[in-house]
Amino acid sequence: MYSHNMVGSNDLDASKKFYDATFQAIGGKPGIIDDKGRIIYIHNGGLFLVTAPIDGQPATAGNGCTIGFAMANPEQADAWHRAGVEAGGTAIEDPPGVREGSGMKMYLAYLRDPSGNKLCALHRMG
Repeated sequence: MYSHNMVGSNDLDASKKFYDATFQAIGGKPGIIDDKGRIIYIHNGGLFLVTAPIDGQPATAGNGCTIGFAMANPEQADAWHRAGVEAGGTAIEDPPGVREGSGMKMYLAYLRDPSGNKLCALHRMG
């Protein structure tokens, strides 16, 4: 259903530091910068981009929006979360851990990136 995700940033250097750390923590590579100044990450068949807004207005985090990243296991989610906090992100919501409800069991970890975008590492448990 999804082709890619893109978030806005007011500080691309801080965003690159944060996203490089979180993607490398889960086996990805540092982002590349294209000719338009966007930071591009390609990992596990997904495409994630960070950019300054093209309308010239400040980037703002979407209220009620969360971008979820699939994790192979809880350890990978923890590494992602730890790397994000160490690279300028903010831990939010409950600490990383198992959540159960509606017949589902998931391991979740939440962060806000340096621009305030809400992110979630999710591992579906059997």
